[in-house]
Amino acid sequence: MPTSTPSRPVANNVIDFFTGQAFSASSVNRFIRLAPELDGLEMLYTNDANPQKTFSIKILCWGLREDGEVLGLIPWLDRLTPCPDIKDPLNGQWQAYFDPGTEDLFYEAPFHKTLELETAVDYYDYTCEHETDVVQEIPDVIGTHAVFSNDRFKTLALKPVVSWQLLHNGRIHGLVIDDDQIVQTPVLPGDQGLYTAETQPEFHYYFQRNIANKIKAGDPEALAAISTLEDR
Repeated sequence: MPTSTPSRPVANNVIDFFTGQAFSASSVNRFIRLAPELDGLEMLYTNDANPQKTFSIKILCWGLREDGEVLGLIPWLDRLTPCPDIKDPLNGQWQAYFDPGTEDLFYEAPFHKTLELETAVDYYDYTCEHETDVVQEIPDVIGTHAVFSNDRFKTLALKPVVSWQLLHNGRIHGLVIDDDQIVQTPVLPGDQGLYTAETQPEFHYYFQRNIANKIKAGDPEALAAISTLEDR
């Protein structure tokens, strides 16, 4: 099995452009393996606008960081975000993980997912030459949509996210379909007709399926929420 070449130490005063953290801290916290959430587990959160309510959102996957920490990940605003780190204009706050089947609350990743990730990362020990090499690609199983607009949300285009790529540098990008590059259907993770949503200047946010469908249907509350995000 190939082995990875250790990264060269970097001075602590170097700042990661995307995270704003010292590069060394960012490297320790980088994700090195993903495991899709296939049993419907959710994240619970609250916000300042509705202090008496608790909201839920489906977890996309679980991620193993280089330091051994395992966290649930959800599409949140413009990136895939660890559940405890969510932030939004309404001061969204993570509360717990939730199993809707048993109604159990928990605050750490399920043991079976931790075991899956640790076993997989030991087995798939890749050698990567570049920070942007793709380490893993997983399907989107929760109906995430990417929202594009080039006129400040006067018009919108919503594209289903087909898959998510984990890069060697730990960043995770959502991939959508380029309709002009489709060779065969259905389009699957790894197909050539996919491109990274975040690299496009028209890309703004990710929404899960229920919100995306409300936007498509012209739901007033969903469109009002878009207006709120526009002011960020």
